[in-house]
Amino acid sequence: MAEAVAGGQDDRTAKARIRDSAITTFATHGVDGASVRLIAEGAGVSPPLVIHHFGSKEALRRACDVHVAAVIREQKRAAIAAGAGLDPLAALRGVAGGLPLLRYLARTLADGTEEVAALLDDLVADAEGYLAEGVEAGVLKPSDYPRQRAAVLLLWSLGALVLNEHVGRLLGADLTADLSDPEALAAAGAYFGPVLELFGQGLMDEGYAERLREGLDPDSAAGPGWR
Repeated sequence: MAEAVAGGQDDRTAKARIRDSAITTFATHGVDGASVRLIAEGAGVSPPLVIHHFGSKEALRRACDVHVAAVIREQKRAAIAAGAGLDPLAALRGVAGGLPLLRYLARTLADGTEEVAALLDDLVADAEGYLAEGVEAGVLKPSDYPRQRAAVLLLWSLGALVLNEHVGRLLGADLTADLSDPEALAAAGAYFGPVLELFGQGLMDEGYAERLREGLDPDSAAGPGWR
């Protein structure tokens, strides 16, 4: 992340500036649309210096994944201490340093790397912990599928993140925004309002849901289960 010394000067190394420029450029243009020239311009260096430090754009992308995962893990410590509630991506919002980590993930999740996969495994584990704390506090219902429920919540959140452009088109909300901004928070209500309604009030009639559950029971004549 960007840091400054006294007088407002950037004290990052050229390699760190290139990495941070790549994160922003990948987030804006996608990996395919981000050229080495654009990344170099954002870092204030020459394109050959980018290759000198990282060897290739793909190697630079892997370095970005490693760095983003490290930053997010650091931010999660504060989110865990505060309690992340039902938002599995809460730790990723408003990260200090100005790096667009949610936008970066939205652009790169579909590509799949070992670093991103490991990060998502950690996020599922964290979400399972948040939900367990909510059950103990009496604000959430217990589940027969605690880890699976956490994974589903995360997958729903990440799916919406990847489709953030359409979230904005359909609902006027930006899921990558810093929700400490009152205007961004107000706009996000168009997304989180229905989400809370679904979580708080449910969607299906309980009798109908029970019939569906019976159909998923491995001992049911309706077919094999998936638990």
